[in-house]
Amino acid sequence: MKNRAGLPGGGPATREVVGGQDLRTRDRLVVLLLERGAATAAQLGAELGLSPAAIRRHLDAMLADGDVVARDAAVRGHRRRGRPAKVFRLTDEARSRHGRYRYDSIAAAALRWIANYGGDTALEEFAATQVEGLETRCRAALAGAGDDPLARAEALAAALSAEGYAANASAIASGGQLCQHHCPVAHVAAEFPQLCEAETAVISRLVGTHVQRLATIAHGDGVCTTHIPDPRRAEAAPTGAAASSGAPERSTDHVTSTVRTDR
Repeated sequence: MKNRAGLPGGGPATREVVGGQDLRTRDRLVVLLLERGAATAAQLGAELGLSPAAIRRHLDAMLADGDVVARDAAVRGHRRRGRPAKVFRLTDEARSRHGRYRYDSIAAAALRWIANYGGDTALEEFAATQVEGLETRCRAALAGAGDDPLARAEALAAALSAEGYAANASAIASGGQLCQHHCPVAHVAAEFPQLCEAETAVISRLVGTHVQRLATIAHGDGVCTTHIPDPRRAEAAPTGAAASSGAPERSTDHVTSTVRTDR
């Protein structure tokens, strides 16, 4: 079974207890526990910026799914009154099932190092370098697609699908829409949006026009959605009804983002 981020998820209890944004939080908890080995609810909550009650709700569901085990935290010195804090760690089964997160953790740690020593400029340069190969391969696949941005978007969707992005393109009233139903770096991009920005720049260059990202999996949406304005609408706008009536022109790049269901 896979969760909304396209990664292995928990069992039936997980699907009944959580959904939408909760699944992304669950994935982040898994990453933290893989990085730290073990942590208390308070430590996890502080790291994710969540209340103790919210963290306990997620951990209770993970306990029910068999993803984590809990034990009393070791107490040094005089023991305070009340129940001792619980320390949570992933079960062996969960660690095996979520083994790919280890690579995400290493990648995130490397990007933090780059940010610490090189700043935002170094991060942006690194992100641009990472998508160079993807751009080269997709550009070769678009060689016979012509100059029309929407036709190029359809060819790009096929090329991205071959790369594992499960992409498709469709025409909408204001132009075209490119949807990617899988993102191989979603968990890392949640912390480092430079990866998404570099990918968006590649899409813009490949289709040959300005594009607008409406949603990303990294930010909790079910699909990475990119709007591609129809250049023919932009050219026709000055002679349209709005121009003749004296009404202010509306940008063809503006699209109202709608709620999208999970992939």
